[in-house]
Amino acid sequence: MKSKQKWNNYGEKKFRAEQIFQWIYKKNVTTFDDMTNLPEPLREKLKENFDLHVFKIIRKQESKDGTKKYLFDVLDNNAIESVLMEYKYGKTICVSTQIGCKMGCKFCASTGVKFARSLEAGEIVEQLLAIERDENVKISNLVFMGIGEPLDNYENVMKAIKLLNHPKGINMGARHISISTSGLVPNIYRLADENIQCTLSISLHSASNEVRSKMMPINNLYNIQELIEACKYYINKTNRRISFEYALAKDNNDNIKDAEALVKLLKGMLCHVNLIPINKIEDGKFTKSTNENIIKFRDYLNSHGIVATIRRELGSDIDAACGQLRKKEVSK
Repeated sequence: MKSKQKWNNYGEKKFRAEQIFQWIYKKNVTTFDDMTNLPEPLREKLKENFDLHVFKIIRKQESKDGTKKYLFDVLDNNAIESVLMEYKYGKTICVSTQIGCKMGCKFCASTGVKFARSLEAGEIVEQLLAIERDENVKISNLVFMGIGEPLDNYENVMKAIKLLNHPKGINMGARHISISTSGLVPNIYRLADENIQCTLSISLHSASNEVRSKMMPINNLYNIQELIEACKYYINKTNRRISFEYALAKDNNDNIKDAEALVKLLKGMLCHVNLIPINKIEDGKFTKSTNENIIKFRDYLNSHGIVATIRRELGSDIDAACGQLRKKEVSK
């Protein structure tokens, strides 16, 4: 909800703010007229001075596996993507945190999305609310893994988590929330000190600085050794297991020598490796590893004490990579 001035300047009692909060974040209404326990003069004042900032759906795609991808109009001539995925343990939403991305990862479709701005906390949470309204479902898990780098929008992501956690609103537990980062080391330390018990996912993709730098320019700023030290600090501070994301690209980072280096790097850490069959993107130089190599890579890690799983491919028929749908629509 956006306002022209602060709530305490409106001369209303504090409990009214709590009522409005519950209407928005618990009952998920889209108009002030729906807030029926508010006096009519207050509802009129709200309509005059506030905007609920309800996203419009530009396009929705549904995969044969049930995955649904949304392109939202964020009401300032920009668009963002969100994805709804179905798992045995419930429905999970992948949300964007920025309009575009500065990180420039070579395997990510978001790289082709020019950075416009970071999303506000309410805009991050509105992605969940909009999909719950559209699908008439309750979403139980959320991952910050859409367009943008979550830790580059640190303050708003933290505010969004507080909104998601709030017991009088959405009431989503922190352990149902995952934050993915390309490796902004200083903010990994900040996140550790927050001790909010979210799951931290690190986009690693190689144990070699040379290979990782070619895939992820952020590695030139914070190399693997600095990143791993920050991860160890996070584990010690929170006692939470870190998930390392590893996108397997053919003839790049998918052979047994790469697996050996990864074992050496992660040995003894409280962690899990999530192997990702890479999505081929337009004009991208990386292609998906073979199924045989992916399985060999996983088995090698598991046999050497590193817990590894292969991520189930979802939405491969609906522009699954972050940024693909927006790129197609915006360029029309």
